Amino acid sequence: MVARFGLDGLRAPAGAPLARRGFVMTSLMTGLTLAARHADAAPIHTDGAGLVAGEVQVPVADGTLPAYAARPAGAGPFPIVLVIEEIFGVHDYIKDVCRRLAKAGYLAVAPELYARLGDLSKMTDPHLIVRDVISRAPDATILSDLDATAAWASGNGDGDPRHLAVTGFCRGGRDVWLYAAHNPSLKAAIAWYGPLGGETSAIQPHNAGEMAGKLKCPLLGLYGGADPSTTPDQIRAAEAAARAAGRTVEIVVYPDTPHGFHADYRSSYRQGPAEDGWHRMLAWLHRNGVG
Repeated sequence: MVARFGLDGLRAPAGAPLARRGFVMTSLMTGLTLAARHADAAPIHTDGAGLVAGEVQVPVADGTLPAYAARPAGAGPFPIVLVIEEIFGVHDYIKDVCRRLAKAGYLAVAPELYARLGDLSKMTDPHLIVRDVISRAPDATILSDLDATAAWASGNGDGDPRHLAVTGFCRGGRDVWLYAAHNPSLKAAIAWYGPLGGETSAIQPHNAGEMAGKLKCPLLGLYGGADPSTTPDQIRAAEAAARAAGRTVEIVVYPDTPHGFHADYRSSYRQGPAEDGWHRMLAWLHRNGVG
């Protein structure tokens, strides 16, 4: 028996729905984030033809997280890619990334990991987002929520838990390193920029670079050479630490390329590195048995 979450074919185990205790966001935002400057060019839009795609609810320890899921129409199971958002939430750009992955044959799921802490659909100042939301998000909760998302994806009959990967952008790129050191079921990880260093705290006790020697799956890192959030020394140190520990990593640095180069709705978008990184990501998934 399965219970449906409102999308034909996207399902979760049957049972009474969990209460959403303490959740500020109980559904995803529509449109693009208000907290980042948009590029003059129209962002990429991937249609839903041949897909089953839309908002779902993922059971977690203290309620349900809103999430966006997309997969090919038809019978699965499909390889799973968890998609970790930027600091701006699961808005149209992240949803489109999920549809792009679904067009490539994956079940892609992006949970709204900050749903307990603030309504990102209404926040317009990225500095306040970092101060009031991002810095208050315990890493342990994010890792647990990603575990729950992976369980939802594999437990609903559409996702194949033997072929599980994670990718993430900006802050989500940082979280990819942490999750790749956390979940031994992962087959591959792809980090799109995001800080490797930075301050730690009681609820965020490790930075991404400290996880380099603890990776449990091969990791591809895609970075911009003109990104002030990650220095060349930090990139080289993380790569060296991973390899010294016998981990498989591949780091690509695009010269003169800023942070957020894949975010096609922003002025930071760079088509060449974005497209090259996407092709590298798909090849990395295939090379490591995901898809």
